[in-house]
Amino acid sequence: MRMRWMVAAASALALALLTSDVPLPLWFDWPASAAGGAACPANSKPANLNFTLKDMNGKDVRLSDYKGKVILLDFWATWCGPCKVEIPWFVEFQQKYGARGLQVIGVSVDDTVEKLKPYVSQFKMNYPVLQGLNHDDVQDAYGPMWAIPVTAVISRDGKICGKHMGLGSKPSFENEIKSLL
Repeated sequence: MRMRWMVAAASALALALLTSDVPLPLWFDWPASAAGGAACPANSKPANLNFTLKDMNGKDVRLSDYKGKVILLDFWATWCGPCKVEIPWFVEFQQKYGARGLQVIGVSVDDTVEKLKPYVSQFKMNYPVLQGLNHDDVQDAYGPMWAIPVTAVISRDGKICGKHMGLGSKPSFENEIKSLL
């Protein structure tokens, strides 16, 4: 009986860590999130923007076309609870900071276009939503992705300045965006 409780407690802790906005550098060799309004760290790694994905209308979209903008690249799915919390923030950020050079891009990791269209309409997503199904190469470039959402904040010069796994915080995202605009 005691072993069951220990397993349950360890599982709950693991779930809490995966769904909280814990900075990934504690676990991975990724640049730290731009905390406290700081700009992109000097040792930030370049983002791989050499991918072409289809949007919901079947049109090719090259990530490299957005170089020169601050990119919030969000990997998500329609079934993901934390994604449903973050998407309205990203809609707001696109509206608020788009004219200043922000581009939010959503990559649905495992949904078909038939599932995406009503979801995008329901959430009034005002930014490109790309089909990531069967594009493990893109996920690998920004991974590892042990859980979603995974969101990368990329500077105008194409560096990964922050990366969030699990539910982030709205102020953290906004501070990172503002520091790069």
